[in-house]
Amino acid sequence: MKTIAIAGYSGSGKTTLIEKIIPCLVNAGYKVSLIKHAHHEFDIDQPGKDSWRHRHAGATEVMVSSSNRWAMMHELRGMSEPTLDEQLAHFAPCDVVIVEGWKYHAMPKIEVHRKLSDKPLLFPDDLNVVAIATDENLATKLPQFHLDDGARVAEFIITYLGLRQPAIRAVK
Repeated sequence: MKTIAIAGYSGSGKTTLIEKIIPCLVNAGYKVSLIKHAHHEFDIDQPGKDSWRHRHAGATEVMVSSSNRWAMMHELRGMSEPTLDEQLAHFAPCDVVIVEGWKYHAMPKIEVHRKLSDKPLLFPDDLNVVAIATDENLATKLPQFHLDDGARVAEFIITYLGLRQPAIRAVK
C-alpha cells in the first residue's frame, strides 16, 4: 500500500481535486482508499440512533454494519490521537491511500494552492512537496498542474509512486 498526501490550507481546493483524482485512479483499475484528518471534533453518528446511544453509554468502539457498508467509530476517551501510521494499519489492502491533511507530516505531498489565498506555500520549505496543483505559474522545477486537472495529477501519482499496472479484472 503506497501513500501520497494532498496537502494545503483550508479552502485551497484539496477535496475538490481529490474528487477528480479518485475516479481517474479507479477507472484505471487501481483500488484507492482515503484518510482525511480533521482538526476539530466531528461526529459521523446521528444523535438518538442506537449506535450514538451505545457510544454515549461508554462503549469504546461501535461498529454499524449492513449489506452495503460498515463503519466503526472509536472513542479515544482521553487517549492521544493515533499516529498516521497507526491509522493506516486499519485499512484493507489497496493500491494507494490518498491522505488529505497532515500537511506537516513527512511524506510525499502534492500541494494544493490558490493564488488569491492569503496563505503561504508549503514549498520550498517543505522538501516533501513533490508537485503542486495551483491556479498560477510558480517559479519552481516541481511538476505543476492546474487545480482542475485531476487526470494529470492521477497520472503523476501512478508514475511517482511506481504503481504496478493493475491486473485485468474479469467483467461479470
